[in-house]
Amino acid sequence: MSQYEEKRDSLDVKKDISTLEYMAQDDPWAFNGKSEEWHAEYNKKLLRKIDFRMLPLLSYMFLVSYLDRSNLAQARLGNLQQDLGLHGTQFNTATSILFVGYLLMQLPSNLLFTRVKPAIYLPTVMVIWGVISGCQAAAQNFGGLLAVRFLLGFAEAPYFPGAVYMLSTWYTRAELSKRFAFFYAGPALANMFGGLIAAGVLKDMDGYRGLAAWRWLFIIEALMTVCVAVLAYFILPNFPHTTNWLCEEERAYAQWRIANDIGESSADEDDSNKGLLHVAKLAVTDYRTWIFVLMQHCVLLSQTVTFFFPSVVNTLGYGNIETLLLTAPVWVATFLLNLLVMWSASRTNERCFHLCASMALTIAGNIMLISIHLRGPRFLGMFFMAMGAQPAFMIILTWVPNTFPRPLGKRAAITALVNMIGNTSNIYGSYLYPSSAAPQYVFGGATIAGVGVVCMACAITMRFILVRENKKLDKVEREGDFTLAPSLSVKERERRDLARTGFRSEASWMFYGTIDQFIKKA
Repeated sequence: MSQYEEKRDSLDVKKDISTLEYMAQDDPWAFNGKSEEWHAEYNKKLLRKIDFRMLPLLSYMFLVSYLDRSNLAQARLGNLQQDLGLHGTQFNTATSILFVGYLLMQLPSNLLFTRVKPAIYLPTVMVIWGVISGCQAAAQNFGGLLAVRFLLGFAEAPYFPGAVYMLSTWYTRAELSKRFAFFYAGPALANMFGGLIAAGVLKDMDGYRGLAAWRWLFIIEALMTVCVAVLAYFILPNFPHTTNWLCEEERAYAQWRIANDIGESSADEDDSNKGLLHVAKLAVTDYRTWIFVLMQHCVLLSQTVTFFFPSVVNTLGYGNIETLLLTAPVWVATFLLNLLVMWSASRTNERCFHLCASMALTIAGNIMLISIHLRGPRFLGMFFMAMGAQPAFMIILTWVPNTFPRPLGKRAAITALVNMIGNTSNIYGSYLYPSSAAPQYVFGGATIAGVGVVCMACAITMRFILVRENKKLDKVEREGDFTLAPSLSVKERERRDLARTGFRSEASWMFYGTIDQFIKKA
């Protein structure tokens, strides 16, 4: 019997627009009765449409988002610091303040996103942050730059969580890993293109129309952002149930396959609909949440070098234009490694060892930065610093939903906690690379190497926890008692519900199979 035929007796679900949860519905298109061959062909056809319509645009929007938040690092090499009279750690503060605004807007934007059309909301916030980013060119002093950077973080906050949530409404969990690899290629490509664009602008546009080259850099990249936003108004789709570029059958099938993947039509679904306080309690009382929070915090802290990378490379002794050009191959290598790591993690359904390998690369790079004075090995260390942190971030991004599949509300709350608290590291991480610490940046490099070790320890601990939890799920499944009595604890109810579906966490490919096994038995 095929995996689709096995689901005929299970509940179909549909998305409730008011809560974005799932509930039982009829199957007017009789998708449950279709053959496996029909599903394979129809699914392939639909995925091609979704990929072509949405994935390149979302990735490019993320690219310009990252370009606008990180171009301050390139502008620094164009005498921004001298022109604005910045001294001490004021440049670090201007970098850090963006993330204060970013964090303050996270929760309101997430709540608003569930009530508006993404095809309107995301391009609109993009226009807003593009205009604000361009206003950096008008800054005349530290106070002006600080105000604009704070507003930029505030305006950029809705995009990343909104885009990630939008992807999760179109793709199954088995499909998300590869799509996240392409989506999160944005930062690496932004740093690569940002360095090349900055090299050209700083070399040829200084004094053009009476403006410094670094001011032109902000203006040009802001115009790029606004142009992409206008294009997105016409191309970006809405959610599967509200989009208008698919036929009625395709819309129904897009909803059906995501509902089957999530399997939220469980007896424990009521727990997802008891309100925000209830799902927040489920999230904060699960100790695994805080291990993921710590891992994400460490990984994002290791990425703060991104916002100072041109200055770090500048310590090799090259000129400003040569320095910007030298950053490009680093980010090309990072982009390629991102794709390789996520392909391997998806292929093997393993997260722990991939994350540890990525962080080991970051640790090695930081140790090389602070301990070696030779130009060649130091540059290699800078490659490793950049290449390790980004794949680790994407691994956590996919590991969390695969560890907490249901209730849906709990999964959403944990994802929000991991991202919000994790991003606080960017606020103080901006002070790890002051200009006074050049060229070795001993404190920053040693700190990142240390948190890398902490992150690896958390990942290994989580792996053992999930292996143990999988064994408990095996035991419940063997016993065959899946009743969810009210007298049971929340954890036991959750465990019985997961065991009923056949779900197992992605702890190790040697012991447990793919997420498809969960789908087959859900």
